[in-house]
Amino acid sequence: MKSDYSAKASNQEIEHRFDQDVERFSNLDTGQLTTLDAALTMELCTEAAKYVVPEAKELLDIGCGAGNYTLKMLGKIQHLNCTLNDLSLPMLRRAEQRVSAVTNGQVRTIQMDMRALELEADKYDIIFAAATLHHLRGDEDWDLVFNKIYRALKPGGCFWISDLISHDAPHLNLLFQQRYADYLEELGGPEYCQKVLDYIEHEDTPRSINYQLELMQKIGFKHVEVLHKNLCFAAFGGIK
Repeated sequence: MKSDYSAKASNQEIEHRFDQDVERFSNLDTGQLTTLDAALTMELCTEAAKYVVPEAKELLDIGCGAGNYTLKMLGKIQHLNCTLNDLSLPMLRRAEQRVSAVTNGQVRTIQMDMRALELEADKYDIIFAAATLHHLRGDEDWDLVFNKIYRALKPGGCFWISDLISHDAPHLNLLFQQRYADYLEELGGPEYCQKVLDYIEHEDTPRSINYQLELMQKIGFKHVEVLHKNLCFAAFGGIK
């Protein structure tokens, strides 16, 4: 039976919210507090990319936000050509500004829904998708985007995800949702907790690690790995 996502946020609503949040997302220390272990997962994803493709030349950052992942990667492999994609133009402009200041490589920006991306085949050594895939809706969206990413990777290239996830067992979904709510309440109090949970409910449709890794294997990824998991957040990916 096909799921009904009509009550979920539209692209325009999501774009508008992120348009207003550029300053917060430009600061990893204060901008990612609702994402558990954000600094650790960014370190692990970029370090994994460095180990897999130490001579990388081309990077694609899908849903790049203010450019934190690309900046972290440039601290490990310099002078990458960087393609930055985001739905929010103000966010994309900030990412371009920050990334251009630290690389001699080419910096290209694409303001577009990730589902509409037209990517050159076998172009990228590294692709990141941080806190963005949870905006995909039905299976057809996930299939479409993962196939685009696989096709765009060079053989031996890698794709790393850091994101909100769900769990296949309903009981565990409830467990980790409650634990996450406890964390949010401790972080900012009951009203803050409810605000975050409300926008997750309205905007997001995450899938489990199992769902995403199985999809990657079906498409053809040679290796898939989980780098880190904490409650309903995880870092994972694969090598073509």
